[in-house]
Amino acid sequence: MNLALTRRASAELAGTALLVTAVVGSGIAASRLSPTDTGLQLLENAVATALALGALILMFGPVSGAHFNPVVSAVDWWLGRRAGTGLTARDLAAYIPAQVTGAIAGAVLADLMFGLPAVTWSRTDRTGGNLWLAEVIATAGLVVLVFALARTGRTTAAPAAVGAYIGAAYWFTSSTSFANPAVTVGRAFTDTFAGIAPTSVPGFVAAQLVGGLIAVAALAAWYPHAGHAADAVVVPHPARESATR
Repeated sequence: MNLALTRRASAELAGTALLVTAVVGSGIAASRLSPTDTGLQLLENAVATALALGALILMFGPVSGAHFNPVVSAVDWWLGRRAGTGLTARDLAAYIPAQVTGAIAGAVLADLMFGLPAVTWSRTDRTGGNLWLAEVIATAGLVVLVFALARTGRTTAAPAAVGAYIGAAYWFTSSTSFANPAVTVGRAFTDTFAGIAPTSVPGFVAAQLVGGLIAVAALAAWYPHAGHAADAVVVPHPARESATR
């Protein structure tokens, strides 16, 4: 792995870790601050996650593109492979493990900050066709959004748009919009408000992958040349551009 790819993979690891720290940590705080009001807990969790996601895209976007999501990275590779843009297969092989490792580390970090055991497997079952459908919709919408922004030259809006989408999807999906396989795996390591039982993880991840495939089909219909802008997903990252010159 060359230095440029190492730098980008480390940014994906750190960014995904901080994202999951925000998701899990705000969930713990919400359950402690509003112990009798589940709706308020979800609102607090959603607002914190949306704001943190926008800030993290601004922080890490110029380094790695701020994917923080294996589905986004996989679609970026798939759409960009013919145009010679986006992630290479080697990049993808580095990004996905970094994202998953970061997600697990983020859950552990959140637990430790709130005085909980580093790892406690979640007992929150999240299973059923309605939740899987919600994950398909949430993931497909997210992927279409980031590629639409890139294809139309509006990546400067990505931090606000992606944060707003995820914050809203907390409420309009029955699954509270995980929309991210790495984050889903990470959230299995904490038995707190944001947790998901390990036995529920495969169903969520499968639904998210289906959502990614639907997004590819939708982009082919609505943005047929989206692959030409794959280098700008989620935001342009000069580190990759300079490494490929």
